[in-house]
Amino acid sequence: MAPPVKSRCACACKFLRKDTDISQLKMVKVALWITCRLDNIEELKPSGPEFRWCLKFICCNCSNKSEKWNYVSLDESVPLQRGGSGVSNFVFKCKFCQRENSVTIIEDSIKSFTENDQGKFKSIVVFDCRGVEPDNFSAGEGWIAKAVNGGKEFTDVDLSEGEWEDYCDKIMEPVGIYEFQHMFQRVK
Repeated sequence: MAPPVKSRCACACKFLRKDTDISQLKMVKVALWITCRLDNIEELKPSGPEFRWCLKFICCNCSNKSEKWNYVSLDESVPLQRGGSGVSNFVFKCKFCQRENSVTIIEDSIKSFTENDQGKFKSIVVFDCRGVEPDNFSAGEGWIAKAVNGGKEFTDVDLSEGEWEDYCDKIMEPVGIYEFQHMFQRVK
């Protein structure tokens, strides 16, 4: 059996072996917080369970950062390879240390960002992370934006560039989302 390897990241997973049962890894809950400026938009939210959260991760065992974007979706369940009969929304092996890691979206944590939230960061989703932590987020597409005053609901809004603009025929005004920013924070 291999000697314990000490983690070099801020994750709670320390002194783990390569063959560690993934269900025994310490759970770290990490919230994704966003802020943006809404122009004639009253609500911004992910499209639903099929929404693809586009993330990069850092392995808590070896500190390796993923080079590729990974998609985590509430409507996708993957069985854990090691350690029992559990399922997760995303399971992968670290390319460097070969440790199996998992991420599960906490369903009731998904929230909308509203016009009242402007000017501050708001948590819109929490991830239950085992063996990894999110390192970066790309907003991508699949958002829903609802215009003010009973205006149109825009589906499949693309925030890949950090902003989005359109025109609402119902309120006869331009609408937009600007200055999209994010951060991650551990939560209890």
